[in-house]
Formats: sequence, structure tokens, C-alpha cells
Amino acid sequence: MKISKSIKAILFGVFAIGTISCDVDRIPETVITDPAFWNNEGDLKAAANVLYFALPGLPETGDVWSDDAYGTGPNSISDGTRLTPSSDGNYGSQYTAIRRANNIIEKSQRVLEAGVSSDIVDIYVAEARFFRAWSYFNLLKRYGGVPLILKTLEENAPELQEPKASREEILTVIYEDLDFAASKLHAPGELSSSDYGRITSTAALAFKSRVALFEGTRSKFHSYGDAQKHLRIARQSAKAVMDSGEHDIYPEYFDLYQYEGEGPDNPENIIVRQYGKNIDESITSHVTQRNLETGAANPTKALADAYVMTDGLPLDKSPLYTEPTTTVEVFENRDPRMLATFFKEGDEYIGTKPVFNVPDLNFQRTGFANRRYAHIDDWQNSRSYIDRAVLRYAEVLLNYAEATYELDDAISDGDLNISINKLRARASVALPSLTNSFVTTNGLSMRDEIRRERRVELALEGFRYWDLMRWKTAETELPKPILGNKLFEDFNLSDTEKNGITLDNDGNIILQDASLREFDASKDYLFPFPTDQIGLNPNLEQNPGW
Repeated sequence: MKISKSIKAILFGVFAIGTISCDVDRIPETVITDPAFWNNEGDLKAAANVLYFALPGLPETGDVWSDDAYGTGPNSISDGTRLTPSSDGNYGSQYTAIRRANNIIEKSQRVLEAGVSSDIVDIYVAEARFFRAWSYFNLLKRYGGVPLILKTLEENAPELQEPKASREEILTVIYEDLDFAASKLHAPGELSSSDYGRITSTAALAFKSRVALFEGTRSKFHSYGDAQKHLRIARQSAKAVMDSGEHDIYPEYFDLYQYEGEGPDNPENIIVRQYGKNIDESITSHVTQRNLETGAANPTKALADAYVMTDGLPLDKSPLYTEPTTTVEVFENRDPRMLATFFKEGDEYIGTKPVFNVPDLNFQRTGFANRRYAHIDDWQNSRSYIDRAVLRYAEVLLNYAEATYELDDAISDGDLNISINKLRARASVALPSLTNSFVTTNGLSMRDEIRRERRVELALEGFRYWDLMRWKTAETELPKPILGNKLFEDFNLSDTEKNGITLDNDGNIILQDASLREFDASKDYLFPFPTDQIGLNPNLEQNPGW
């Protein structure tokens, strides 16, 4: 795949915009005053290109906040020991992105006056509104209500003292921005190859389904607002993407995280953070495998146990399951997505150890190793250009299934067939279909199975923590001990090494005991505002309990 010239230009767009504006950790900035700018499409495109840096990069380690991954030590968000910070780079970076988007929206009028057609200008305004929605959703997830700033501000603007807007006010803006983006942006099939990677109409709709499902389920399980409204929006938005004919499931699950899964030939990709192809066709690079190899996000037993057996049944229901006695046996007769996500004996590994045997407990402390983005040549080169799929069509199908179920506490086999069962029918997965009779016959819960499918399909991609937040199950799941694999004999540890490892009564590695973990439901479902922002804006009320 050739790197999109449009996206490659992002890197250079930073200099076009960044050198004429000031990044500050407050909400506003003084407006861009360069009179030579905003005169043609190139100026507008250069400004829009900078917005793409808001897309998250690699490595993804967000699941160490949850029960699905553990790093080389405890995480204060996961175990409930975090304190109110004096500053928070995330808060400032989201408002920096919002300010950039607001500036493009306002300055687009100058480009129109310079003679550029409204159809062209609208595309870049739509990108700006998409990224404004993106940043406001990131703020909403963390903090709940936040100040709503929809224009660029002067240094002493009164809006600097704005109190928090309500969740519903922020969501109204997000939905309006995404609807505008969906109506003005090209569909993926309409983009030229040089524009691959730009936000499309289906990207706006897919992201809208993510936002609405988050708020709909959070509203439902936290008992506030109009859950049905947001769940209907989630379902409708996901269905619009499904009906567009623009996307489909990629046959090989493992290759979604490899070079083979890159580019417009993969119809599952909806939003992608691009890195390039190699040193000659590079935007930037990452060293994800080396980070994961040394323990940045190790899968836990809780995640491992979530994967069903090949008969589609969970471990405690399946006749195929037998208690493993070696690391290899853990993976026998399991959902193939587990084998693509966890390293197992015989997998291609790293330059000094070309074939994987067992995890190195000095780094992969859970006794499980994260296989995401593993590529032996990239390890040897100390850099990787594998792109990150930020939003996949698989998520859209999962959003549709969950929203449909949560609207009526029921889902038809027909709706399962056009959503979850497409994931189970993926060529490299091929699990039995999920049906109502299968759930009833085997004494399962449909809600639990829909959530399980989401957990394993999107494993280690940063979703789990936020799912626990919206389902209001964090207070149940996060105080549990963090466990790893059993300490099998094939780990080949000395007695001294074994003495440094704590095991539970079943022989599982204990990474963090339950006595060291807590979750305060009265405050931990929201992040605290950093104290420096409260100092700057006395009308910014701290979240409850912090």
C-alpha cells in the first residue's frame, strides 16, 4: 500500500499551523492572525490535516485500567488508588483539538470568499466538526459535563469562566457535528487512493453509534436521562453503516493487526491511524511489539477465561474443556481469536528468540503474552509501520447488537445473524452461531454473551475499562484480584524464582490481591478535574467525591 499523499501531508501541516498558534493547557487560544493563511483549499487542507493527530496511536495499553490487562506493576486507575491530579494533559489536549476545529470552522468563510467552492469547503469543515465531536466525547467519557466552547476565544474571553454544560447539551453538539459530517463527507468508495485515511461519511456514522451506545447504556444502568433515545440513535447509526454496503468483515482476524490488514482493500477498516509501510514510505513509526514484549499490557486470566470453546460454550459449560496442565493446553479447543491475541508455543516471536515457547515472567508477569502487532522484521528493525485500526466494522456490528438488545431486553435471531454471527463466521474464527435457542438450551444469558463477544472481539484495544464504566459493573469487577495463568511446570522456574511468586488456591499467579484493590462507586465512575483547571476557572465544579 502506498501512503496517502493527503495523510503524509499531515506531518507537514503541523508546521503550517503549529508555528502560528500557541498550545496552552487552557480551553481557548488567541485566534490565528496570519494574513497569508486561509486563502485557498491548500491552506484549509493543511489546517484539517493537523486534526488527525487526535487519533490514538500505538501501543494501546489502555486495558491495564481494566481487568483484562496488567503491566509490570499496579495501575492506580485500575486499583482505585488514584488521586486528584494537579494537571491533566488529556484535558488540555482535547481542548487544543477543539480549538483547532473551531478555528477551521470559522476561518472557512475566508476560503469561501477567496473563491473556493462550498462543496470543497464543506468537506474540511465536516472533518473539523467530526474531530470536535471526537474530542468532546473523550471529555464526556472521563469527566461528564465540561465547559462547551464552540468558537475561538481571545485571551480574556468571558467564556473562560463557563461552568460545565450538561451531558445532554454536549451530546446534542456531538450528534449535530456528526450528522453534518456524515452528510458532507465522501463515502469510502468515493475517495481516491491518495485520500485513503481521511474521515468518511461512514466513519462519522460509525463513531456516532459508539457515542450513542456509550450514553444509552450508561444512562440505562446508572439510571438517568433518556436511555431509549440514545440507544435508538446507536442502533440507527450502526444500521446506516451496515446498509451502506461500504464495509465488511476481513477474513483473517490476526491480519487485522498486521501489514496484510492495511489499506482500502480491507473493508473492515473505518478509521485508521496511519504509520506508513516502511522506512521509504513512512509517516512515523512505533515500537509496539517491543513495548508489549517487555510487559506494557499483559493479558490476564479474566480475559483468557472469557474466550469460549470451539463449540461456542464458555469454559464452565463446555464438555470440551479440561483443566490444563501445560501452557499449551490452555489454548486447546478455544475461540481462534484467543490464539491470534495471545502468544502460544510455536508462534513466530523476536529476533533473539524466533519461536515463542513460554512467557518470560520477568516482563510478561501474568504468564500470558500479548501478540498484537507482533512482526519479527519490525522487531529486528526496532520500528514498525503497522497502522492502528481505531474503529473497525466489527465494532459497528457489536454496537448494533447491543443497542438492539438493550432497547427491548431481547434480540431476534435475524438481528444476531446480521451482526454478531458475522464475526463468528469470520473465516479464521468459524464459531457456532449465537441464537436464542442456543442461549436458552445452555442456560446462558443473552446480555452476557453479547458482552462476551464484544470483550473478545475488541480485546486489548482499549474498550474494556469504558465498557465497565457504562455498564456500571466496575464496582463488581475491578475490586477482584488480578490473576494470571497457572504456574505450570513448563515455565521452568527455579525454586528461588517460584518463591517470588504468589499463587491462589488454584495455582494461579496473583498479580494484585483483592485487599489492594477498590472501586468507590460514589466517585470513580468519573475522573477528577485537575486542580489547575479549577484554579483557572472557579466556576468549574469538581466532580463528586474528589
